Amino acid sequence: AWKGERVSAQAVVSTPVKLSGVKVSASELKCGKDIIPSENVKTWFVRYTIAGRPGEKETFLVPDRLDADCQIAVAANSTRPVWVEVKVPSNIKAGVYKGSVSVNCDGAVTVLPYQIKVAEHLLPEPSQWTFHLDLWQNPYAVARYFGDKLWSKEHFDHMRPIMEMYASAGAKVITASIIQHPWNGQTFDPFESMIAKMKRIDGSWSYDYTVFDKWVEFMMDCGITEQIDCYTLVPWQYKFDYYDCATNSVKLIDCKPEEQAYRDLILPFLKDFASHLKAKGWFDITCIAMDERPMEQMNAAYAVVKEADKGYRIAGAANYNPDSDGADKIYDLCVAYDFDILSPEAIAKRKSNGQILTFYTCCGPLHPNTFTISDYAESAFLGWHAAAVGYDGYLRWALNSWPEDPCTDSRFGNWISGDTYLLYPEGPSVRFIRLVEGIQDYEKIKIIRKTAGDSLKSELDKVLLKFAPSIYDESQKAADILAEGKKIINAL
Repeated sequence: AWKGERVSAQAVVSTPVKLSGVKVSASELKCGKDIIPSENVKTWFVRYTIAGRPGEKETFLVPDRLDADCQIAVAANSTRPVWVEVKVPSNIKAGVYKGSVSVNCDGAVTVLPYQIKVAEHLLPEPSQWTFHLDLWQNPYAVARYFGDKLWSKEHFDHMRPIMEMYASAGAKVITASIIQHPWNGQTFDPFESMIAKMKRIDGSWSYDYTVFDKWVEFMMDCGITEQIDCYTLVPWQYKFDYYDCATNSVKLIDCKPEEQAYRDLILPFLKDFASHLKAKGWFDITCIAMDERPMEQMNAAYAVVKEADKGYRIAGAANYNPDSDGADKIYDLCVAYDFDILSPEAIAKRKSNGQILTFYTCCGPLHPNTFTISDYAESAFLGWHAAAVGYDGYLRWALNSWPEDPCTDSRFGNWISGDTYLLYPEGPSVRFIRLVEGIQDYEKIKIIRKTAGDSLKSELDKVLLKFAPSIYDESQKAADILAEGKKIINAL
């Protein structure tokens, strides 16, 4: 491990008899007089969830949910994984630190020793990472799962540990829904509009930003402060709602960006929204975000956005070549993992313009991905892919868009199991922990490229070539390729 890094290991409890109470505890780690305190060591039991593919009858259990319960029962003739994570302090000396994990099985204690070799090198705190992590948050799923009134104190209290976990991964982006159902209700808990729009009797408009402000302020308090992505002005179903005072009813307008009805609805809103964002000091970090929309629709919407305020930034998950006519207008552009390989010149051009370029996975490709049926090393693989291609980071459409009972069954609709979330209601997944591992490696690679000698950098570049292709080589396991890369990093 580097100083400041989080590293993980796994053990397994196996028993021929029923155990009514298994407890796990971790000691501090020592290297002479230097100590990694026990408070820096987290232990979880690994729980199982149902997994499978849509349209297939076969289902199976996978170990994925990390449960912080201090005691658990284990059935006879079964196993229970135990996950251990150590946060290495930034201010300790390099050296070999030795500690142990104690497993108490109905009074019989087994002590598992382990050690961490801490290098001289320092990994910055997550808030200082350069990796642009954008995992869409769903506050509505949290309210439904815990039975909270939307935007109540109880709702925010339940969201805080979830969003702080997201922040601990170096999160950069707040997801805000500024219209109702921007993705046409593709999640178990649809996204509602955080901004109320009302047309007065005289035809003028009024906007209520109360919910939007509460959400953004809360997320910033959790540690996500760099960017606010507002979805969307080009919704999948092209429908927009507002409250009409003249008829005392909610109206639904069906219009597309090139139509006059769209301009009449959206332009006054964007002007008012810009004024509000500037008053809050958020305008410069806000993006009007659009997801997988046709180029002609994006361009038409772009014209209305820029008419409202030339300073607005655009974000988009869209498979546009960075050299294309529309892509250069998008400040934060995200392309699919299996999109055509991008030229170094196109990537360099965006960087020189101060623009962001990331990649995403969602319902595809099958590999690499973060499904509950995926090899968990694939989650770490994603950070290495970003480093290999030259991306600024990674986007995924669902941090916590939970199905009905996420702790028991990770399947939902037409998605491969686990596609809709990386965090459980009360803890992380193995997939999320491994994703963070890959992000840490991305940061370490950037540091190595600046500080290491030519020989080591040459070796690193060679192994990174295996992570670069947009078509995953299924003849090689992600874990094996990762092992090659980590060996080079550790050689530093």
